[in-house]
Amino acid sequence: MTTPPRPGHRPAQVDHPAAVAAETARFAAVVAAADPATPVPTCPGWTLADLVRHAGSVQRWFSVLLHQRVQQPPRSREVDLQLPADPAGYPDWLAASAEVAATAFAATGPDEPMYAWGADQHARFWARRMLFETLVHRVDAELALGVEPSIDPATAADGVDEFLVNLPFATLFAPDVAKLRGAGETIRFRRTDGDGDWLVRLRPDGFALDPAATSGTEADATVRGTAADLLLLVYGRLPHRAEVFELDGDQALLDHWFAHSAF
Repeated sequence: MTTPPRPGHRPAQVDHPAAVAAETARFAAVVAAADPATPVPTCPGWTLADLVRHAGSVQRWFSVLLHQRVQQPPRSREVDLQLPADPAGYPDWLAASAEVAATAFAATGPDEPMYAWGADQHARFWARRMLFETLVHRVDAELALGVEPSIDPATAADGVDEFLVNLPFATLFAPDVAKLRGAGETIRFRRTDGDGDWLVRLRPDGFALDPAATSGTEADATVRGTAADLLLLVYGRLPHRAEVFELDGDQALLDHWFAHSAF
């Protein structure tokens, strides 16, 4: 269940529904014994209770969209969340949310045409999107609790790809993305622990991954890091000037990108 490959790039082979189940189980286990009022520094103003409620709500809302096989942008996010009154019950509720999602995945073929706000107008978009919503917020919970996060490298590479493929479509809820324009400047994201190379080209009308790019294509600026670190970078959980990254080229271009690419 992966997005069809683009020229010059080979996406990771990730079973997104299975990964949603695994990531949700990890998330629920991390917060099971934690104080729901614990602040989450990577989501300013949120507590663990807010974080878990958001993650489970997203899973349940996406599941409704899958069951309905929506063909137009949804007009409402009203969903029967079945949220417990006591936040102490949120971890079990989150685990149950993954079961709701699994039922939706089983009922909806990945290749079925569906509305999606991103590039891939099929049901598989929502499974892939759900995975990285869940994974990144699992990491947020671990960071809040002082736990060192670990991310499967192949899944992380798929997440970098998913983010960069869909970011040009995210202006509805991330308006600063519209400021990512240019005159052909390019930024390369290169994975250092396996296959993964993404070249973004800024144009006067916006930006996108360059489908004709190869690993030898010159870039105006380059960021190198492991797949897991690159995933945390694009999601704003690591700064681009962190020591784990090697930066080359136009630093002002990188500053501009990361100032306006928040998701």
